[in-house]
Amino acid sequence: MTGGRGEIYAVPGFLANGTHAGIKEKGQKDLSLIYSTEPAAAAAVFTTNAFKAAPVLLDMERIRSGRAQAILTNSGNANAATGAEGYRNARAMSGFLSRRLGIPDDLVLVASTGVIGHRLPVRKIGAAMGRLIRGLRPDGIAAAEEAIMTTDRFPKVAMRKGRIGDRPVTLCGIAKGAGMIQPHMATMLSYVMTDAAIEGSALDAVFRQAVGESFNAISVDGCMSTNDTAIILANGRAGNPLIRRRSKSLAIFCEMLSGVLSELSRSMVRDGEGATKLIRITIEEARTAGDAKKIAYAVANSNLFKTACFGQDPNWGRIIAAAGAAGVPLRDDAVTVWFEDIPVFRGGRGLSENRKGLSGIMEKADIRITVRLGAGSKSFCLHTSDLTHEYIRINAQYHT
Repeated sequence: MTGGRGEIYAVPGFLANGTHAGIKEKGQKDLSLIYSTEPAAAAAVFTTNAFKAAPVLLDMERIRSGRAQAILTNSGNANAATGAEGYRNARAMSGFLSRRLGIPDDLVLVASTGVIGHRLPVRKIGAAMGRLIRGLRPDGIAAAEEAIMTTDRFPKVAMRKGRIGDRPVTLCGIAKGAGMIQPHMATMLSYVMTDAAIEGSALDAVFRQAVGESFNAISVDGCMSTNDTAIILANGRAGNPLIRRRSKSLAIFCEMLSGVLSELSRSMVRDGEGATKLIRITIEEARTAGDAKKIAYAVANSNLFKTACFGQDPNWGRIIAAAGAAGVPLRDDAVTVWFEDIPVFRGGRGLSENRKGLSGIMEKADIRITVRLGAGSKSFCLHTSDLTHEYIRINAQYHT
């Protein structure tokens, strides 16, 4: 797969593929595999939803070792709310792969995405395993990404290349997600592959930090999935000096990783179910970072605000109403609201509207809104989308 600049999406030491196992109809790819040719350092972050899907529970056990070699994912069925049978099926899914590849079963991580509450068709998955493995190739990331998509309108792949020491290093990430996107941790599903050599504890620390600054700073509909999973595998094939928590090279790796996850998270919001706009909300001059985050999410998850954006209505009243209901002490005369470079609220009252300027802003696909609280120096930024008729249609029909 090539990107917009013509680059090939591939990472040394990784193979990938996606195929049709029969979970989805009409021949769509629904089984995905990412495989490192050697065991890799691994880190992961999972949903905090109380109703965790069976594959999440299995992966949470296995990731404790800090090692993994394969990520096997099915789409079209979440294997969530399926009880003990669902857990057995997640293990069976893993076993199909580990036996075929000849690797330890506990080095296989599994994931599922789709409709909740349906029995996982494990026989179909097992029957497709040979075809999935035979199709593994270095440039198979495109097929692997396609196979994890559900309501996504377009694939989400991001890559960064750099040097650590005198060695070239590559990071490549894929993601799926267009609805149920306020994860409180990561995303719907996201996988990052890198050939960097990095210490396990350092990998876990920087991955959690990068997730917090990307996937934890987006919202499409304020809903959290039962299956959210983000995983990174680092196989060390680059041969760079081992990156440790106190290594100077850790900052280079962090920058590359943050770039990949930020690009993927913005793509998820842009692809929000039925979305027509990507909206950046920045809360500034908050007393604490927590206050800024609360207000940002209160605005981002306001259906009144989101529908106003869809209708291209610069209704700043929706913003201050949501901010004021966030549970953060505010002085109305200290708050200012901006639509890009146009102030619309200051000193406790609305300002004379620049209708032409505001109309031009609201017509754009990307909108920037800033709220300054006048209470301190902390800030928080997140991305969200508008709420449209299409979102309702997609989710009204999703189960069927």
